[in-house]
Amino acid sequence: MSAVCSESRVQEMECGEKASSRSDSGSSEGLDRLLPAVSTGLSPRKRTTSQCKSEPPLLRTSKRTIYTAGRPPWYNEHGTQSKEAFVIGLCGGSASGKTTVARKIIEALDVPWVVLLSMDSFYKVLTQEQQVLAASNDYNFDHPDAFDFSLLVHTLRKLKQGKSVKIPVYDFTTHGRQKEWKTVYGASVIIFEGIMSFADKELLKLLDMKIFVDTDSDIRLVRRLRRDITERGRDIEGVIKQYNKFVKPAFEQYIEPTMRLADIVVPRGGGNMVAIDLIVQHVHSQLEERKLRWDMAALASAHQAQPLPQTLSVLESTPQVKGMHTIIRNKDTSRDEFIFYSKRLMRLLIERALSFLPSQVHVVQTPQGQDYEGRTFHGKRITGVSILRAGETMEPALRAVCKDVRIGKILIQTNQDTGEPELHYLRLPKDISEDHVILMDCTVSTGAAAMMAVRVLLDHDVQEDKILLVSLLMAEMGVHSVAYAFPQVKIITTAVDKKVNDLFHIIPGIGNFGDRYFGTDAPPDWSDEEMDEPSY
Repeated sequence: MSAVCSESRVQEMECGEKASSRSDSGSSEGLDRLLPAVSTGLSPRKRTTSQCKSEPPLLRTSKRTIYTAGRPPWYNEHGTQSKEAFVIGLCGGSASGKTTVARKIIEALDVPWVVLLSMDSFYKVLTQEQQVLAASNDYNFDHPDAFDFSLLVHTLRKLKQGKSVKIPVYDFTTHGRQKEWKTVYGASVIIFEGIMSFADKELLKLLDMKIFVDTDSDIRLVRRLRRDITERGRDIEGVIKQYNKFVKPAFEQYIEPTMRLADIVVPRGGGNMVAIDLIVQHVHSQLEERKLRWDMAALASAHQAQPLPQTLSVLESTPQVKGMHTIIRNKDTSRDEFIFYSKRLMRLLIERALSFLPSQVHVVQTPQGQDYEGRTFHGKRITGVSILRAGETMEPALRAVCKDVRIGKILIQTNQDTGEPELHYLRLPKDISEDHVILMDCTVSTGAAAMMAVRVLLDHDVQEDKILLVSLLMAEMGVHSVAYAFPQVKIITTAVDKKVNDLFHIIPGIGNFGDRYFGTDAPPDWSDEEMDEPSY
């Protein structure tokens, strides 16, 4: 199972690491950060490129397909992270079956939002001299200096904290990183596997559970022979030379000694279902202890009788605005009129929101040859992000006034069993962290979906004071919830209703906006925050 993550391209991280890696075995200077002694290594890996195994939102197993959808809240009412991801470290020799064990654990766990992170992604970029050695099977890929531990620790720490991370894609044919990195986000469980998973002190601190996969050396050698000959076109002499020169000595000197650090040792790899079942039971118990349970009633009563926050801006209730609200709130209004007047309000709302963006003085010359002192946007870019599905209806209004605006999408729905908001899908533009973001949803009741959407943006390093939440209609409860959790987010709406009923419907409200706009029928027990229009 893999975590759902955005498909946008990502640029390389500025980690300051030089692409120098050891090509000799036996030397150990500069390795004081390592727990075991360190030196020789492994040959190039099985795959031609590294994989973070996070692209598809599902895992196909021998038994079933597991969808990685529905991430429950990972933050509290303050908007701050309330629980970290549970990190499992898998270590073992080359071809010991680490990835097989990882996939078996994922299948048995049967929980959403799991990331499988491979250490193969964090090889350093080789110099030309080192590439020549690699081409002749004379470069040691198992030496700890072959890995970018600084980037690895930084990435795993951010991922554990629930933030968006960028994973390098290592090309084993060129021995370099591809320009296009992978974005990974939203892990509840992280399984990190690699031959040096236990070799760095800082890395060990991030692991909640350490597993060593112990497989007989003869079996590992046979697997390497089969893999390198059939999949990489190598001759048997070259494979055996590399194994004897680097792989076997490296395992004995640097990998096998780390077995003592493991919480669990799994003999026979992926075929040991007894060990895997024990691991899964422990992880389930840890996840249950960390589970955050939302109390919607407490959220509703937390800010009663409080004045509306200063970060709220409500469109002036002119006769025109009041008249449009009269039409769209009327249960007898036809769908065509509902759409027409909703679009008019959306255009006014977006124009109002744009007035809160930073600007600077800009002098231009008129056709009459005179200077005019005006203003221009002072920022890099403007990006719109809609909370599906109703928020998507506001995109045309934004595009109409912002040329070439970038658009992202987030899908948040209610879990009918728990009543909690759940993140099901997101697609955000590249480098959104540098943008001013207009977050769009048509109605906000409790504020739960809006809070989750803001949290997602913050996890992608968008600055809180650069987020503008715009909504046609909000309940006071939703306004307070968002403002309390994220006091720097600007909130813009056309109207604020005072009440939310026991089913968390806005009162007097507007009905189910998505159903009225798209012409779909809501079931008798519809809710503002249910089905395809998950607005809280």
